[in-house]
Amino acid sequence: MAELTYREAVARGIAQEMERDPSVFFIGEDVAAAGGVFKTTEGLLDRFGPDRVRDTPISEQAIIGAAMGAAMNGLRPIAELMFSDFFAVCWDMVANQIAKARYMTNGQVALPIVIRTANGGGARFGAQHSQSVETWMMAIPGLKVVVPSTPLDMIGLLAAAVRDPDPVVVVEPKVLYASKGDVPDGEIVDELGVARAVREGGDVTICVLGAMVPKALEAAGRLADDGIDAEVLDVRSLVPLDVRAIADSVERTGHLVTVEENPRLCGWGAEIASIVADEKFYALDGPIVRVTTPHLPLPSADVLEDAAIPSVDRIVEGTRRSLG
Repeated sequence: MAELTYREAVARGIAQEMERDPSVFFIGEDVAAAGGVFKTTEGLLDRFGPDRVRDTPISEQAIIGAAMGAAMNGLRPIAELMFSDFFAVCWDMVANQIAKARYMTNGQVALPIVIRTANGGGARFGAQHSQSVETWMMAIPGLKVVVPSTPLDMIGLLAAAVRDPDPVVVVEPKVLYASKGDVPDGEIVDELGVARAVREGGDVTICVLGAMVPKALEAAGRLADDGIDAEVLDVRSLVPLDVRAIADSVERTGHLVTVEENPRLCGWGAEIASIVADEKFYALDGPIVRVTTPHLPLPSADVLEDAAIPSVDRIVEGTRRSLG
């Protein structure tokens, strides 16, 4: 057992899969000699050499295009896009080519690609480098999407993504890179499509993702002081989505709150709310409440960014509204 930071877990997860499978290689901007702009890939170049850990030009289209071609020829690339906002530069390749190739070839062409990216706000990078874009990926048929919130989940979900036959986007909340957690020794492999209750409770279900998990846990602690027993469910995987775990939790608690860093319009919490309204309407004892970032470009000023992104106070207030 070792205590690792989230950024150290990224490097360990990549190294685990590269050690296990010689067809796995890693490409991206400044990922080799520099160890990544967020220092998530330090040591990989020394360990695996320049043939398997490659710096690329400053071109998201080149990164994704190379990964697609390599996957079509039997390799398993891990590609890094430095900021999730930059998916917009190569969105045609991701949404119209990679996501659809297996379907359009009737399974003759598989694309086992993992695309890693730093996502979300809280680091004062401004509107073009702070977007929470996991719902972009979620909306495209053919892409799988996971969002690890702990070092252990980072390693396990990355391993599951690398071994999956389909393209998987691994969304890493950049504000969590310095966070720490215990990680056991040996190989770690998780499963896509499995949510996890990180705090059990019987009064209300709080569905969260990524950087919102620690905030929801803090909010649940405050609510407990007032006798409210909140269950915090880390969704972890948006595609596939663990509908059963969400429905079972709402069946027990009778209340649902979703906490989303992404802008409110068409957020993943809206999809969960729709599913629960369809499947568990009569289990609900109060309104479904969504706590989100407003539908606006994220400010770079610290006080404004903090006001936009869901806070512990807003999660507490939203939970109280659900409970009436």
